[in-house]
Amino acid sequence: MISLAVIGYGYWGPNLVRNFMQVDHAHIRAVCDASAERRAAAEKIYPGVITLADPTDVFADPEIDAVVIATPVGSHFELGMRALEAGKHVLIEKPIASSVAEAEALVAEADRRGLVLMVDHTFIYTSAVRKMHELVESGELGELYYYDSVRVNLGLFQSDVSVIWDLAVHDLSIMDRLFGASPCRVSATGMAHVPGEPVNIAYLTCSFVDTRIAHFHVNWLAPVKVRQTMLCGSEKMVVFDDIDMSEKVKVYDKGVVMSSSPQNTLQRHVGYRTGDMWAPRLDNVEALAVEAEHFVDCIINSKTPITDGHAGLRIVRILEAASASLGSNGAPVEL
Repeated sequence: MISLAVIGYGYWGPNLVRNFMQVDHAHIRAVCDASAERRAAAEKIYPGVITLADPTDVFADPEIDAVVIATPVGSHFELGMRALEAGKHVLIEKPIASSVAEAEALVAEADRRGLVLMVDHTFIYTSAVRKMHELVESGELGELYYYDSVRVNLGLFQSDVSVIWDLAVHDLSIMDRLFGASPCRVSATGMAHVPGEPVNIAYLTCSFVDTRIAHFHVNWLAPVKVRQTMLCGSEKMVVFDDIDMSEKVKVYDKGVVMSSSPQNTLQRHVGYRTGDMWAPRLDNVEALAVEAEHFVDCIINSKTPITDGHAGLRIVRILEAASASLGSNGAPVEL
């Protein structure tokens, strides 16, 4: 039985506690939060769980095997490192750290101690993204051409990170999973429209050594909520609309066909192929439930998580490069 503690019982922490409570071979031993009000809320729902105000008490408890960190980004490194140094397995909310140097240190410490380090890239565990990955791995989409996403809504403004570190991290993690490769170049432009607040709208482009390209539009200041991704392959294309409750993933048998002109073999024409559209059936399973089970399974069976520390590091590399590009008016940054 794996004994866990969750540090941070604010916005995301309650969801993590609820899902880990349902995992076989695991139980929540403690919930830690500096707020007495939040601790009281946890005690009311889970009377058998210990509530703590100081993370030091979590790290000092020999009965706790793993620590789940759901706190602001700026605290991820300190809490994650202290947990690893205490011999605990660690799951950290996205992004894994606030800099490449911090992420590298966490990965190195986990590897040195033989501990599981996993990042909460929740979308990787959704039925929709798992289905898209299955389509990519099967070769049904053909050669991948591009990833294009829009993730916009009105709020929630963050005070400690820009919209890139808050929203783009979701789509970057999906791209990382589907492409199976890291970009060689990143560029980003954006603007802060609320005085004293971070950048609230941004456009991010990732270039690869081959012909693949990825583009991301993220925005906290939009009149509607849009969560849409297009994944284009040489054989088929996919549209992932996370707002659509009935058909989140649609596969289109559409594309272009190059053919030679009968009159001139040197002249080529672009033809269009239009076939059927189908929406695959998706499992109605909460992503966090899949993720929680995966984390515990990796601890028990010494497996490498799908979203391990190295995956978290790859995303932070892109985020840091995007921030540098943002500060240089969109100048490309090599990775």
